[in-house]
Amino acid sequence: MILHNVLTEPEAFAPYGRVLPDDYDFSQLIGVLNENTDAPADGVVYVPSFDKLEGLPVFLDLRDRIFGGLTIQAGYCNGTNTTLNALECHRGIEVLVAADDIVLMLGKKQNIEMNDGDYALDTSTIEAFLVPAGTAVLYYETTMHYAPATTRGSFRTAIVLVEGTNTDKPLIHPGNEEDRILWARNKWLLAHPDSPEAAEGAYVGLKGKNLDLNEDLTIPA
Repeated sequence: MILHNVLTEPEAFAPYGRVLPDDYDFSQLIGVLNENTDAPADGVVYVPSFDKLEGLPVFLDLRDRIFGGLTIQAGYCNGTNTTLNALECHRGIEVLVAADDIVLMLGKKQNIEMNDGDYALDTSTIEAFLVPAGTAVLYYETTMHYAPATTRGSFRTAIVLVEGTNTDKPLIHPGNEEDRILWARNKWLLAHPDSPEAAEGAYVGLKGKNLDLNEDLTIPA
């Protein structure tokens, strides 16, 4: 994977989302992340909703201006990670705010293939994007994404979504193929066969290599 920069190569990031403009002030939010959340050195922690983030003025700004007044939640995804493992998507957009330099490994929902009722996305189609510390990005609904990654150290990110996303899976009787990949509330997920998610019973839908930044990332000169 060639590493693109969302700030200097917006055209490369455009199929997946956009960088939020400077009129959104994320300084307090990043301060809360740094002062009030842990970033484990041996894995990733995700909290869907965190009251200290949701009490900030920028939370209301995002609710009204980015999400158009929908009820939203703000949580965090922190830790240490270099591998892809899985990809997910939601109904609706997502905002990510990076307190540290991170790399996003992204795919396109349009590239999912269905053969004999089975979903498959080839990891050779995945692209990597550097999101510098202090940057906020918006994912489109069709962007397949998962936990951020870093080549060194740990990271902290805020994650803003429609309220209820990534919480307990609703009880459904599967009526079509897409129902099989519903992994949590408003979370459709494809796991790599070598991932912890697959071991937990997630739908195996990623084929090819389980990408690792330490082995598969090409940084332009």
